[in-house]
Amino acid sequence: MMEDKIVVYQSFIDPIKAHIVKGLLVSCGIECFLSDVHMVTVNLMYSQAIGGVKLNVFQRDVEKINALLKAEQIEPENIPAGEKDETGIHCPLCNSANVSYGGSVSRKFGYWHLFIPILLMIYPITMRKAYHCFDCNHEFKKV
Repeated sequence: MMEDKIVVYQSFIDPIKAHIVKGLLVSCGIECFLSDVHMVTVNLMYSQAIGGVKLNVFQRDVEKINALLKAEQIEPENIPAGEKDETGIHCPLCNSANVSYGGSVSRKFGYWHLFIPILLMIYPITMRKAYHCFDCNHEFKKV
């Protein structure tokens, strides 16, 4: 009978990806566990220092895991430049579709958003949001 030796199959910098691979292996009936996951989750800066999150498996399952992960690997879809998902919002200055909605870069807070938290001694939790054009750096509200 073969000795059940536990080996580190792979190290992950990102604990989320480690949990995804572990979930796939467990759903296929392969016993495994993660080590150093809590240390990396608490502080991501420790990931490089301790070698990341380690996926530990039995040595007898390594060939089965190699075949499984090779079969489950999904290539990212390459979207041609002409077929990008457009939201229909264009910059009013340069008419570019390279815009996104998010936190304002030039003016994050209004006067009331700064005055009231200072008066009440609380952290300002709201922030102005606007559309930002990445081609001409113009910020605008939806027209």
